[in-house]
Amino acid sequence: QPASAGYRQAQAQAAKLHKKVARQREDTARKWAKRVMRGHDGVAVEDFRPKFLAKTTMARKAADAAIAATKRALVEMGRKHARAVRLVHPAHTTMDCAQCGARTKHALPLSMRTYTCTVCGAVSPR
Repeated sequence: QPASAGYRQAQAQAAKLHKKVARQREDTARKWAKRVMRGHDGVAVEDFRPKFLAKTTMARKAADAAIAATKRALVEMGRKHARAVRLVHPAHTTMDCAQCGARTKHALPLSMRTYTCTVCGAVSPR
């Protein structure tokens, strides 16, 4: 049975709104990435997958789309401005020392804003 004209019109309207939101998301990501790349020689970004942050499927899809657009814009702007962009695996990023690579025995609590390595003594912001 063919769809009614009203249903097709509502479908087209929803698709138009989704496209508008996607364009806004890409524009915001591009502008932010441009500011970041102009201010830094190299950028390391956590290769983040926000599955655990969102409670609903819709929120998870929105977060995934926003993060994917931002990562894509950073990589493109890095290429355009000849800057190094590295995607870092998120496992143990707050537990490994950037200087010597030693791993702490416990994760830092959120209240602790600086990391001090017990092996080499290096101090860095969280």
